[in-house]
Amino acid sequence: MPVAFPPKLLNQSEEIVLDLRPHWWFFFGPLVALVLSVAATIAVMVLDLPDWLWFALLALTAINALWLLARLAKWATTQFVVTTDRLIYRSGVLAKKGLEIPLERVNNIHFNQGVFERMLRSGDLMIESGGERGQQSFSDIRRPAFVQNEIYRQMEAAQARDADRMAGRRELSVPEQLDKLDELRQRGVITQAEFEAKKTQLLDRM
Repeated sequence: MPVAFPPKLLNQSEEIVLDLRPHWWFFFGPLVALVLSVAATIAVMVLDLPDWLWFALLALTAINALWLLARLAKWATTQFVVTTDRLIYRSGVLAKKGLEIPLERVNNIHFNQGVFERMLRSGDLMIESGGERGQQSFSDIRRPAFVQNEIYRQMEAAQARDADRMAGRRELSVPEQLDKLDELRQRGVITQAEFEAKKTQLLDRM
């Protein structure tokens, strides 16, 4: 089963916005190969063809099943995460590799979708950033246009926070934020349930 990105790896005040696994299209190749090999094996049994052919197809089915299991393991351990501060990519079942791109270093984001991928709401992201790597490509991204827009939105929010800090505006403390929330609740701007949910979130950060 896929595991969510560990909160302990986040920076102070950093929040996860998107935590994505590859699109289900990631399984298409091994799944089709497995179905075809199973169908061929059954056909050989029904038609009473030579045993050597049955054994060969049985071995091929086992190989395709292992291919599908390996792809499943890779899917479960591949994460594309967008936070309020950075982009994080992690993958690998045994050998792990990871990549982090601070939002302030992102220059451009391009997405690419073929006609069939557009129907499936899948595609690739190309992220241009400052630094040694320059360009990074990420494939099998769910709803790439939405992800692109969300990254840009978080970049704008991060720039606004930086501008506030440069202007000398300090971030409100947790008690001050709770007072503001309580004021909004009393004015009817937010509901009691929304107040309690945000209160819990703020207290968890302490």
